[in-house]
Amino acid sequence: MAERKGFFRRIGAFLEGLRRFLVNAVFLLLLVLLLFALFASGPELPERFALELDIDGLVVDQLSPVDPLSELVQGETVAETRLQDLIDSIDRAVMDKRVALLVLSLDDLEHIGMSKSSELAVALERFKATGRPVLARAAAYDQDAYLLASSADEVFLDPMGGVVIEGFSVYRNYYRDALEKLAIDFHLFRVGEFKSAMEPFVRNSMSEEARAANEEWLGQLWGNYRQNVASNRSLEREQLDHYVNRIDEVMASYKGNLARAALEEKLVDRLVTENQWGALMRDNVGIDEDGDYYRVGHRQYLALTEALDAANTNAVGVLVAQGVIADGEVVGDGIGGDSFSELIRKARKNDAIKAVVLRIDSGGGSAFASEQIRQELRLLKQSGKPLVVSMGSSAASGGYWIAADADEIWATPATITGSIGIFGAFPTINRSLAKLGIATDGIGTTEVAGGLRVDRPLNPVVKRALQSGIEHGYQQFLSVVAEGRDMLPEQVDKIAQGRVWTGEDARQLGLVDQLGSLEDAIQSAANLAGLTQYRRQWVSPTLPPLQALVNHLLEQTGLSARVAVPGWWSPVSGLVRDFLQMRDPNGMYAYCTECSAP
Repeated sequence: MAERKGFFRRIGAFLEGLRRFLVNAVFLLLLVLLLFALFASGPELPERFALELDIDGLVVDQLSPVDPLSELVQGETVAETRLQDLIDSIDRAVMDKRVALLVLSLDDLEHIGMSKSSELAVALERFKATGRPVLARAAAYDQDAYLLASSADEVFLDPMGGVVIEGFSVYRNYYRDALEKLAIDFHLFRVGEFKSAMEPFVRNSMSEEARAANEEWLGQLWGNYRQNVASNRSLEREQLDHYVNRIDEVMASYKGNLARAALEEKLVDRLVTENQWGALMRDNVGIDEDGDYYRVGHRQYLALTEALDAANTNAVGVLVAQGVIADGEVVGDGIGGDSFSELIRKARKNDAIKAVVLRIDSGGGSAFASEQIRQELRLLKQSGKPLVVSMGSSAASGGYWIAADADEIWATPATITGSIGIFGAFPTINRSLAKLGIATDGIGTTEVAGGLRVDRPLNPVVKRALQSGIEHGYQQFLSVVAEGRDMLPEQVDKIAQGRVWTGEDARQLGLVDQLGSLEDAIQSAANLAGLTQYRRQWVSPTLPPLQALVNHLLEQTGLSARVAVPGWWSPVSGLVRDFLQMRDPNGMYAYCTECSAP
């Protein structure tokens, strides 16, 4: 028996050694390929070429760190494209006469959203002002890609494709009956008439308050979408409405040919196959040694050109708060109370950084971590450095909590913000266990001992205490906003109650100071610091050496970053995952579930 165990141990050790060898070998191979790509890319750009904005996957404010070892294990990946890289490449192209035209390559775009689209569209207008064209091309356009494409001078579509626009919506699954069948009691604690984050667990339908609030902000965003597309394409809004709402009639008019419908309804300018597109571009910019047209992707273009502000010594630091706000350390996508506070300290102690812009793209999360981050931001302000907030797609609930003390708050009209409210939740499964014949009994030394066990009914004393804590948290949230925005708590309460607002409404209500882009916020921060010449300095977390090397090589070679996505992803599991990540020590959350912005 001992010999057999020893044999299996040796086999196990051999397999573990083999696994490590293979993983290390693949990693080294990847490193060699990246180095080869870096040195093989060459320092020269063509004398005339098309600059392609090859927008892959999700457009984000900050790329997730690339860990090749994790990707080997998890498998499925989704690409990311950094918004600022797109804008920087456009702005460099404005001054670069070698760039004959810009191409929006949208086949691989997963999501950008209205807010980021509007910021990118402003940069595209700067390029169009030089007299050089912007072209958009895709095999097919969903409404996200089409909004961006509509900013182009010409929109090209494959004859087998189409343009699909459906409008915006908020639909959820509701679980009250399912939980009742499972005999699970879901205890919800909240303050705010419109704080609907946990409604799916206690209702079978959307509440009238949530319906009214969602209808208002969704309607406003849809109105902006219609206006932008109609203006960009010189269409009547009624014409676009007919295309969307009567798509069955539209398609019947063109015998089911969606591409022809898009062309005749003036949503696109030309139908071209891939070969026809190549021929068109070769006529524009010439033919390279491979028979293709001269083109350079925006990542490679950034790697081969110099930033205009690189020589300046004074800097405006940019910190990106992206994802769920969680207690403790967070590596990758997300905002950790401890780890993000360390980034703020890093910016505060850097003498070259004279002002800070906090870019927020978050629906919130842990109230404890939000307050921790806010306190660190207050120390930064006390050091004499101006603090300006730039809101991206969303800066709501905890995302607004950390914004409130800024010297200025900027947002785009399509930013989702507000959602000033607090909630907590606690499930109990004693009835469910009873159906299985499992009982819980015992004794405690106080009236509340064991009061937070999920296998017991929720203790009434504990229940009242939890609600009291949530109400205190809400009052604290009101005070934070009132102090930061120079308002009375009563004034904040009228526009709080967990209600979601667009950036446009938030400016009118005093929650936001200005409408504009991240670049506008950076310029404003520089002005507050008295800087006429400055550079941007992105303040990023320190990565492990090998991971940092891989990320640097990806940037230098112009390859896109990729982030692993679990195969079990779904809206439900995503919501549960977010709550598991937040891990607030007091079980108190400032989180907006509506803020997956259009």
